[in-house]
Amino acid sequence: MLAIPGFARILVLLSALAASAAPALAAGPKAYVGNFKDSTVSVIDTGTERVVATVPVAAGPDGIIVAPGGRSVFVSGSSASTVSEIDASTDRVARNIDVGKGPQGLAMTADGKWLLVAVNGDDRVAFVDTTAHGVSATVPVPKPHTIAIRTDGRQAYVASQEPGHFALVVIDMATRSVVTEIPLDKPPRDLEFGHDGKALYLTLAGVPAVQVLDPATNQWGAPVPAGVSPHIAQHFAGMASGVVVVQGPGEVMLFDPATRAAVRSIGVGKQPHWLDLSADGKKLWVSNEGSNDVSVVDLAGGPVHTVAVGNAPRKVAVQRVAAAEAAHAGSSNHVTIRNFAFEPAQITVKAGQRVSWQNDDGAPHGVVFKDGGTGIDLLLPGKSFARTFDKPGTYDYVCSVHPYMTARVTVVGSQPGS
Repeated sequence: MLAIPGFARILVLLSALAASAAPALAAGPKAYVGNFKDSTVSVIDTGTERVVATVPVAAGPDGIIVAPGGRSVFVSGSSASTVSEIDASTDRVARNIDVGKGPQGLAMTADGKWLLVAVNGDDRVAFVDTTAHGVSATVPVPKPHTIAIRTDGRQAYVASQEPGHFALVVIDMATRSVVTEIPLDKPPRDLEFGHDGKALYLTLAGVPAVQVLDPATNQWGAPVPAGVSPHIAQHFAGMASGVVVVQGPGEVMLFDPATRAAVRSIGVGKQPHWLDLSADGKKLWVSNEGSNDVSVVDLAGGPVHTVAVGNAPRKVAVQRVAAAEAAHAGSSNHVTIRNFAFEPAQITVKAGQRVSWQNDDGAPHGVVFKDGGTGIDLLLPGKSFARTFDKPGTYDYVCSVHPYMTARVTVVGSQPGS
C-alpha cells in the first residue's frame, strides 16, 4: 500500500522535471514551416536543426509570418477562411482569426500592429488589428496572391492574379485605398522589398528572371536572369548578395544587386518554394515542397544540411532573435531596433535603471523622446545608445529618421535598494 503513494510521488517529480526542461529544447531561434498538405506547422530549433513541435493549423497553410519580436506567428489557411495565430512561447494556436475565403499571402507592418491578408476568394485585402484580433478594414483587390509593404510603411504592393488583368495593385496604408495599378503581362507570383527599400523584386509565372521595380518611380529596371521558375527573390539586410529560389533546377541562386548578375548557385531539395535568413545572417532556410524537407544553407560555403518536415512544405519564416537580444535575454532594459521597429515597443523599468538601444537594422535610426529628454538623432547600424531614467513616468519616443516607428518606456517606483 505504501508503494503506490511513493510511485505517484516519483511520477509527479518526473513530470515536473520534464516540464521545467521543456524550454531547453530551443537552443536557438525557431523556424516555422507550413506543411500545405498536412495542415500543420513544423517548428524547428535553428540551434540544433531539429523539429521540436508540430502544430495543427487552418487547412492549407500558405502564407506565414513571424511578428516583430518573435512572440507570435501568423499562418493563413488557403483552404479555409481563417488565419491561425501561434503563440511562440508555447507553440500552440492561441486563436483563429476569421478573414474571409481562401487567405493566401501575408505581410505585417514594422511595428506589428497590422497584418495584411490577401483574401483571394473574396477579392480583397484584409487589415487585421493584431491587438484586437480581428479585421478592421478591407480594400477591394481582384484575386490577391501575395503582399509586400514598403520599408517606409506608406504603401503596400499586392500581386493581383485576376485572369486577363494581371497587375501590381498599390494601396495607400493611411487611407486604405488603391492609388495605382501597374499592369503585368504574366501572372505575378511573389514580391519582396529589399531591406533598404530601393528595389521591389517580383517573379512572374513562366518568366525565367526576376523583375526589378524602382518603388520611387514605379519604373522597371533590368531584370535578374534566374533560370526556370524563380519563385521568391530577396535582398536581406547584412547580405552583400541577393537570393532567389529557382524551382526548376532546385537551387538557390545568389546575385549581385547592383549588376544583377548571378554570383553562384547552391543545390537544395526538390521544388524549393520559400526561404528565410537566420537571425545571425549566416544561413538560409529553404523549404522544399517536392521533397518534404528544409535545406539549411551555410553561406560561408559549408555543407547543406537537411531537416525532414511534413507533407509539401511551402512557407518558412525564422524568428528574428539576434545575438544582441540573446545577450540581454531576461533583461527588461534593452531595446533592439530591427526590421524598422523597436523591440519590444513597450518596456517597464524601475526608476534609476539604465535602458539601452541597439541598432541591429541595416539602416540608420534615431531615438527622440517627446519630453525633450536625452536621446540620439542618428544611431548607425551596429551602434548603441543608453539613457538612465531617474523619475517615474511615461516616456514616449520615436525614430528621428522614421517617425512612424514609435515606442514607450514606462518608469515605476524606485530601483530595489535605493
